[in-house]
Formats: sequence, C-alpha cells, structure tokens
Amino acid sequence: MAIAINAQRRAGRVIESVSRWMAYGGGMLLTAMAVMTVVSIIGRLGTGIGLGPVPGDYELVANGCALAVFSFLPFCQLKRGHVTVDILTVQFSPRMQAVFGLLGDLLIAAASYIILRQLWLGFGEKFPFGSDALRDRLAMGYKPYFPETTYELEIPVWIPYGIALGGALLFFIVSLYTVWRSLNWVLEGSEGAL
Repeated sequence: MAIAINAQRRAGRVIESVSRWMAYGGGMLLTAMAVMTVVSIIGRLGTGIGLGPVPGDYELVANGCALAVFSFLPFCQLKRGHVTVDILTVQFSPRMQAVFGLLGDLLIAAASYIILRQLWLGFGEKFPFGSDALRDRLAMGYKPYFPETTYELEIPVWIPYGIALGGALLFFIVSLYTVWRSLNWVLEGSEGAL
C-alpha cells in the first residue's frame, strides 16, 4: 500500500549519503573554528613577544558557525534528531505514532521552506550581480548599490549567504523526502515499517 517504495529507498540512499557528507563538512568546519579560536587566544596572550590574534577571528567564527548549522540540518532531519517531547505519544498505537511523526515532518517541511525562501530573499539583497530582468525573474529584488562586506576581512557577504543557501535547499529537499517516508510509514501502520 506504500507509495513508490522502491523509488523512496533509492532516493533515501542518495539523500542520506549527501546529507551525511555535508554534516561531516560542517563538523570539520566547526573543528577548524575551534582550532582557530585557540590559536587566536594564544596569540592575544603572546602580544608581548610579537604574536597577535588571528585577524578577523570574530567574523570567521560567526560565518563558520552559521554555515555549520546549515550543514547539519539536513542530516538531523533525516535521522529525526530534532528535539521531541514524547511522554504522551509513546502511549499511542504504532499507527498513531506514525501519524504524529508525519505531522511533525509536515511542520518541519513548512519551516524549511520558509527558511529557504527568506534566505533566498536575503541572498538577493546581498548579491551584487545580474541584470534587473534576471533578478526580477528569480525574485531577487533590486541589486544593491554597494556590495556589502564584513568589517575587518572585507569578505563579500553574499558568499556565506550563497553557501548557507545550499544547505537550506538540501534541508528542504530532505524535509520533503521525510514527509514521503512518513506517509509510507502511516500507510504501513508503524514508524520504520519499511
């Protein structure tokens, strides 16, 4: 009774592989931010002997942590790693638990769409390229007069926005996939039935 179960399994394998590697990348990025922070702190302590902090450490950590969050969201959604309160739902039948899982996945899919849309609009405000006709067609808004950059390192702000947009897009795709998977679980009568 499930809907296109073989296609769901094939899509699930690809989505899991991509989201897993994206999460690994986010972990490596967070590790690099931690190491850079330690180096910067040691540099600050050693200013008397000619050392110094890493230039732009605050900007790098802020952007790196934001990118790491967007790289973790798809895998977290795929594995149902979001916080849940299941004190009441564990008392329900397996089918009702699957129904509540489907409801949660639908809400996450709606939230992921809103996040993706708003991030796209923010990216459009920062991206300084493209003709007005193309920007209108892509709903990017008006081209900024001056490309915005970070304060110290002068990194163009549209670059981290664009990278985060990739993570948000994968999060939305994974959210749609989990709705499909949850619907099949509801049709089969229990979570993880397939």
